[in-house]
Formats: sequence, structure tokens, C-alpha cells
Amino acid sequence: MTTPWGEPALTRFPEDPRDRLRAWDASDEYLLRHLAAERVPLDGSVVVVGDRWGALVTALAAHRPVQITDSWLAQEATRANLARAGVEPGTVRLLTTQDPPPGRVDVLLVRVPKSLALLEDQLLRLAPAVHAGTVVVGTGMVKEIHTSTLQLFERILGPTRTSLAEKKARLIFCTPDPTLERPANPWPYVYTLPDGIGPAAHGTVVNHAGVFCADRLDIGTRFFLRHLPEGRGGRVVDLGCGNGVVGTSVALADPGAEVLFVDESFQAVASAEATYKANGVPGQAEFRVGDGLAGVPSGSVDLVLNNPPFHSHQATTDATARRMFTGARRALRPGGELWVVGNRHLGYHVKLRKLFGNCRLVASDPKFVVLKAVKR
Repeated sequence: MTTPWGEPALTRFPEDPRDRLRAWDASDEYLLRHLAAERVPLDGSVVVVGDRWGALVTALAAHRPVQITDSWLAQEATRANLARAGVEPGTVRLLTTQDPPPGRVDVLLVRVPKSLALLEDQLLRLAPAVHAGTVVVGTGMVKEIHTSTLQLFERILGPTRTSLAEKKARLIFCTPDPTLERPANPWPYVYTLPDGIGPAAHGTVVNHAGVFCADRLDIGTRFFLRHLPEGRGGRVVDLGCGNGVVGTSVALADPGAEVLFVDESFQAVASAEATYKANGVPGQAEFRVGDGLAGVPSGSVDLVLNNPPFHSHQATTDATARRMFTGARRALRPGGELWVVGNRHLGYHVKLRKLFGNCRLVASDPKFVVLKAVKR
């Protein structure tokens, strides 16, 4: 990536030679050019929110910025990119969206996330640290910035306008108004599950901002809950757990099951733990932020339940699902099972049959399928 501060070599995490997606885009470049052209003072407290793979903080490392991210993968990519650039450990402070934000922010740089809810939550959490002199600049591709995006900045921080578009990217300029009466933070959001979905019916869900389908049960998970395996017990993994309702349902049905909730989103794992506790489940559970089943011992798991994502930010990709399926096969014991729910058109049965040597259709409707693969 070419920047006014040099040309750092950047990669995503985990590195995959088959992945053609870059670790930065035109919106990152646009923001960095603007900071240099306008000579924005960077000697104070610089906070970067939503830096997708560490491109922004790597370029600005000399100014000792703070990165705030919801993504464990983004945080690991940032560590690797900083090390590759020769940046000393500790120069850039890495925080998650669950950590207390800095007490003062002089420059706030926001890479607009896909989730409007996550943007709302983060702006509300940071607003007390923003002062009248804070420089606030957002960035994103044109298709990511909507009227609702600008309205959030304006409602929470102050008057907001946008730049002209360059290479399909746009900047957001916000002038903080310390006298603004800010709304209360509505996150996390709590709701009650509907009837007809098995053991979790009428249970409680706690969703932190940014978790998929934060204000209701999504139709794919609803379908999955109706067709979960019964009475399996043993070591169960809710892989890509989101708000944890799938793993919680298993634990409610079988208190003897040991459930591991894992997701690469800090918001998701916090939601899963809150959902689990809100339902008073008596069984044992572990909550882990990480890259799928990496770090889980081989042959140590009896059942993996998975609703894999098929997007990486705005890009459609099966890379995440492929890693999840591969990790599940390694972690499962012989005879262990991977159960997957997904849209029919994604063709997961082909990948599972190739990887496991078998795949059975458990249930289907016009939109979704539930598939089972057994480790031989």
C-alpha cells in the first residue's frame, strides 16, 4: 500500500496464497492522503476504529495510535503487519470493542463498519472522550456510506458532511459539538425467543452491537434450532457462535454436554456468554475468541454446529466456511459429526463430501439446508 508515510507490505490473517482480497482498499488510501494533505496534527491521542486489517495503524505507527476492533482476525493481522513493518511491540495499542475506550481522543479515525449498530455503539462509547478540538474523519467505500451513516455521526458527535468521491471511496467530516445531548446507548439489546424452536423457546437472547441479526432470531438459525441433534452429549462446539443461541439450546437440552462457544468477533462471544448466563443453564461452557477451531486439540470434539458466514466485510467468499469445515474435521473424534446450516445455493454439500467423504441432508426448506458430515 502506497501512503505518505511509506509503502508497508500488508496481508490479511490468516495468510492464504489463494486469497485475492487485499488487506486495504481505496478508502484507507483516501483517508491517509487527506491526513497528510491537510497536515492534521497527529501528536495527540489518535484513535482508529474499525481498521480492518491494520492498514491505517501500520501507516500511522510513528504517531502511536490506538486501534479499536471487533475482529480477532483483524487484530492478529495488525500484529503481523506491524511486525513486518519493523514497528516495536507496544507502539500501537490494540483494544477490542469490549475494552474501555481511551479517556481522551484528539484525532478520531473511523473505518465505517458494515453494521450500523456497531457504529452507533462505538460512537456512543467514544463520545465522552471527544472534545471540541477533536478531528473526526470517517472513511468507507461509497456503497458503505449511507444517509443513515451520516445521521449517526451527526446525532452522536456533531455536524457532519462528506467529501467528493475518489476511486469509489468517500470521507466523512464531523465537527464535534460538546453541547450536544446524546442518546442513551441501546446496546446490548435483549429479546425473548419465539415458540416452536426447541429447548430455547421463550428463552432470553442478549445481543451486543454488530452481532448478526441483532434484534431478532434470523431465519437460518430458526431453521437450524428445529433440527439440532438430540442427546449427543460430550464435547460440543458452537462454531461461529454469534449470540450463542445454538449452543445454549444444546446445553438446555442436555445439561451434561460441555459446550465451547467460539467466534472471531469479540462482540459475538460477549453476547454468547451473556445469553448463556441469562438462561440459567446448569451445564459447563467455555467462551473463546479466535480463528475457528485453531487451538482446539485434534480429535477432542464430539459434535460441531456451524452456520458459516459467506461474507468478509463487503466481499462474498467461501474462505471462512472452508477454514471452519477443515478445522472441524481435524478437531472431531472418529465418529464425530459436523452439522451445518446454510443457504441452498452455497453448495456446502460439495465441499463437505470432498473433505469428509460423506454428507447427508438432514432437513431442507426452499431457502435453507441442514447437512451432516461424519468423520470416519
